[in-house]
Amino acid sequence: MSDRIVRLIGLTGGIATGKTAISNYLADTYKFPILDADIYAREAVHPGTPILNSIRERYGASILLSDGNLNRPELGNIIFCNPTERQWLEQQIHPYVRHRLVEATQSYIAQLSLVSTNTLTLVLVVPLLFEANMTDLCTEIWVVYCSPSVQLERLMHRDGLSCDRANARIDTQLPLNQKCQKADVVLDNSSTLQSLLSQVDSKLN
Repeated sequence: MSDRIVRLIGLTGGIATGKTAISNYLADTYKFPILDADIYAREAVHPGTPILNSIRERYGASILLSDGNLNRPELGNIIFCNPTERQWLEQQIHPYVRHRLVEATQSYIAQLSLVSTNTLTLVLVVPLLFEANMTDLCTEIWVVYCSPSVQLERLMHRDGLSCDRANARIDTQLPLNQKCQKADVVLDNSSTLQSLLSQVDSKLN
């Protein structure tokens, strides 16, 4: 049992910096399992869940779409302009996300006893890895970085946001330079996708 090698890569960065491009590459090229915090966060607010019920009780029925799903744009308008409300929402969702990440990690580790290899690499994609105090779930931290001007432009283009709204979303996260200071690996996504993926290869080979 003691000779098992479990590598838990915590992949994080700022919004619109390239986390998805890297996680897709790691899954497709290296066949690493991806545990995505955003998927678990969406799961936490499925219709009928206690967390969605709490959100409805706090903000009223208008926070739901006609089909019972969460009205994400409306919720975004609330939390990105109000730190108190954002903190309340995170207190509902982050414990659930942590639980699901731990559960999935333990499940993969348990499967090592059933296969011939004793080596396992998992990628935990957690946009708020530092902000949500989840760094203890990883054995190493990778931060994907790009220049602030590139990040702003990408976010505005991707989500169709004004400059002010895009900056409001960026400002809810720990500054990128501080994330880089806390990282084991920094990946610079300021230029081309090929450049970014070559950096990933160099960290794995």
